[in-house]
Amino acid sequence: MSQKDLAPLAHTVPDACQRLGVSRTTLYELIGRGSIRSFKVGARTLIPESELRKFVAEKMGIAA
Repeated sequence: MSQKDLAPLAHTVPDACQRLGVSRTTLYELIGRGSIRSFKVGARTLIPESELRKFVAEKMGIAA
């Protein structure tokens, strides 16, 4: 198995905040606005890696 195969498919809120370099409040605002989709597993909110990458790609498109 490669490192890519072992990478998480979804991140907890603290991990997603670290990946994006934003605060918890900012992440929840982005989720609330629908800019980043999330899902619940029990009490945990998880954010798919694909959503983080999509968000950054969209922001880079706007900046270009």
